[in-house]
Amino acid sequence: MTDKKISKESQIEAQKIARSIQRPEQTKAQTRLIAQGIEKGITEYKKQQKALARERDKARKKAAKAQEPEVGVPIKPAQSTATWLIWLPWVLLTASCAYILVTLKFLGAA
Repeated sequence: MTDKKISKESQIEAQKIARSIQRPEQTKAQTRLIAQGIEKGITEYKKQQKALARERDKARKKAAKAQEPEVGVPIKPAQSTATWLIWLPWVLLTASCAYILVTLKFLGAA
């Protein structure tokens, strides 16, 4: 009896392997049972490999998602936080000039 979950390629491969390890005194029924066992082994191996591939894919996607910036949160450029540093010397210079002018006006008026 063939299982619907086992592919034809797996069945053919299992039969080839079973025939290659067949002993001279072994019957066809015994060879068929060995081939069925090999088919089940191949199927289990494929299932395990698919599960491992899914886990690797999930881990890869998770790592890629962690590296991407979030869409909803805008990233501020580094220059926007330092713009006040550009204006600070000009503000201090203007304040100093204003202080000097006010002081000179009061000294000149006195």
